[in-house]
Amino acid sequence: MNETGYVKTEYLEGIKKITFFHPKGNSLPSELLTALACEITLSGKEPESRVIILQSEGEKVFCSGASFDELLSIKTYEEGRTFFLGFGNVILAMKNCPKMIIGRIQGKIVGGGLGIVSACDYTIAHQSASVRLSEFSLGIGPFVIASAVARKMGTAAFSRLTTDTEWYDSHWAKQNGLFYDVVDSIEELDNKVNKLSAKLAGYSPQAAGELKKLLWHGTDDWEQLIQQRAETVGNLVLSDFTRDYLKQFIDK
Repeated sequence: MNETGYVKTEYLEGIKKITFFHPKGNSLPSELLTALACEITLSGKEPESRVIILQSEGEKVFCSGASFDELLSIKTYEEGRTFFLGFGNVILAMKNCPKMIIGRIQGKIVGGGLGIVSACDYTIAHQSASVRLSEFSLGIGPFVIASAVARKMGTAAFSRLTTDTEWYDSHWAKQNGLFYDVVDSIEELDNKVNKLSAKLAGYSPQAAGELKKLLWHGTDDWEQLIQQRAETVGNLVLSDFTRDYLKQFIDK
């Protein structure tokens, strides 16, 4: 097993698959977030890639969010800001990519992973794909991913996820706009993802690029907004409340 995780790509007939993996619940440390943002950006520039499938390895967890090991190691504001900006950079890469991005969601989604799923242009999920935002309980909050989640699910659903910090099932997530389809088996998930990606790969890439701009209209200020919110949470992670919480976690 690869202990540091990886991001890998595969290309087939106009379809680019980007897959990430980490042995700790497909969490995403900074190194993998940087690699993921780079692969999405590069894929957007490739003429032969007409549609992107974003997926992770395994069956139970799509993404468990940021690396908790890294979170525990933060000692300065700058380290905190850089840490939380990692998911923001992936979201910005997805927003700016001129290709349609299909999310293949096979399992649970936590924290920053919800921002990545929200930035997909189309999402198909297995029925086990429950969602949770737990950051508020740590004394911080999902500030960096807020724009992406609220854009996809609406302010009311985002507020509920943020303040309640409990699990919500895939059907609730579909009802609130995060998923477009929820299926009962991995086989059906793959069939639907493959069928949709093949259809999109046959469409005009110019039209797809213009449609992508239309779908993301009104998000031109996100780069500045995400930077500001990374600064906010970079300060919060150094608060006495959060440090005490993390110390209790370490001492367990």
